[in-house]
Amino acid sequence: MGLKYIETIKSIVLLLLVSLSVLFTLAVWNYSPNYEPMEQLQTVDISISEKKAIDEIIKPYKIITNLKDQVLGSTDTEKVDRILTEMNTWDLSDLHLVSQDMNKFDIAKILRQPSQMTFYFTGEVPMLVYDNVLLVDDVNIPEATFNRLVIDWGQSTQAPVIHLLSEMSGLHYQMQVTLPNKTSFLRNVVDVGQSFDEYAEIDRGNAPFLAVPKDPITVMRNTYYQEEINPLRFRDALFSDPNAVRRNLVDSTHEEYGDDHAFMNVDTEIKRLNYVMPAVESQEIAIPSELLLNTIDFINEHGGWTDEYRYAYMNPISRYVRFQLYVDGLPVFSDQSGTSEITETWGNQRVFKYIRPYYTLDVNIEPVEETLPSGVEVAEALRESEELDFDLIEEITPGYYMIRDVERKLIILQPCWYYLIKGNWLRFAPEELQGGDKIGLE
Repeated sequence: MGLKYIETIKSIVLLLLVSLSVLFTLAVWNYSPNYEPMEQLQTVDISISEKKAIDEIIKPYKIITNLKDQVLGSTDTEKVDRILTEMNTWDLSDLHLVSQDMNKFDIAKILRQPSQMTFYFTGEVPMLVYDNVLLVDDVNIPEATFNRLVIDWGQSTQAPVIHLLSEMSGLHYQMQVTLPNKTSFLRNVVDVGQSFDEYAEIDRGNAPFLAVPKDPITVMRNTYYQEEINPLRFRDALFSDPNAVRRNLVDSTHEEYGDDHAFMNVDTEIKRLNYVMPAVESQEIAIPSELLLNTIDFINEHGGWTDEYRYAYMNPISRYVRFQLYVDGLPVFSDQSGTSEITETWGNQRVFKYIRPYYTLDVNIEPVEETLPSGVEVAEALRESEELDFDLIEEITPGYYMIRDVERKLIILQPCWYYLIKGNWLRFAPEELQGGDKIGLE
């Protein structure tokens, strides 16, 4: 009888072994060791301020309207935005190169033509970046830049034409505009342009086109409380591991933060920081569109637009980009570098050097109207100066001179005139024509 059931017993034992093997395998797969919970690293909010779109950062500093027998101009932000909003509805096509060897005098001939509007940019704007503002129906947008954009509605055709001109490279591109609504174009572009203040062209023979306000102008003198942004927020934003950053008190007005890869110097008196990561320094010439987009994205990542900063200058060779502080549509300049501007030097895949203020303009406690002389008067005073070559002046514009009241933590913005010569903005002072406060460009 035992032999009769031996095969059955073997089968049962084998089945039990297989079942146990399966159970052990499942147990191993589903086993979770009872470790002590790990301490969570503190999450730091590095959104210092709001992010900004390209059209908020790349803006013209003035617009000139040329009519048949009149020159008008404006720096009014509301009017500029209204025109740009209308332009965002246009269909742009047929982008093509007209000339690649224009000089400033050739460009001036175009700028003098009637029935058109010219946008003035302080820095060269890559077409591939401005395509984020004005959508061009062209997949082959070139890696080229411009600093003058002209809307020309005086052509024989019904639709306007846009000219893109670069005073630096001499390139002249053109594209066609298809208007979705001609009445809207006339109301939001032509009519707004005709509401500008009266300007006058300054006669300088064959020198580049220069137009300035014909009459005295009223500008607000502003006094702001200075609100400090804690430098630790920038430490948390800029260093990969804020907990590993060492702080060193250099003296009564200087601190230094650093880890094994980067360091950040802080001037606590003028509220300026200087961040450097030496290992990512690069000597390669940057592609303009990539350089500008990278630097804008970097500031957006930590919400670094603490006030209104606009793109002002770029040097692809040194990989340097500057964003200028603006208030009420006018640039703000300071004697102390890095207190009214944000500058970046782009390295290998990330920022190499980052210099900026860490304050923001708070309440305007004492706005007072002030009257500045006309641009024509300023131009004539500069023409009579024996200390400079008047024909070399590229621009004359109103702006703000920053005065800091450290004791009361106030920032005073004093209206004044500035002129651009040989790449430097100089503050016009009638009694100091031999000098001026230079705002240099790298």
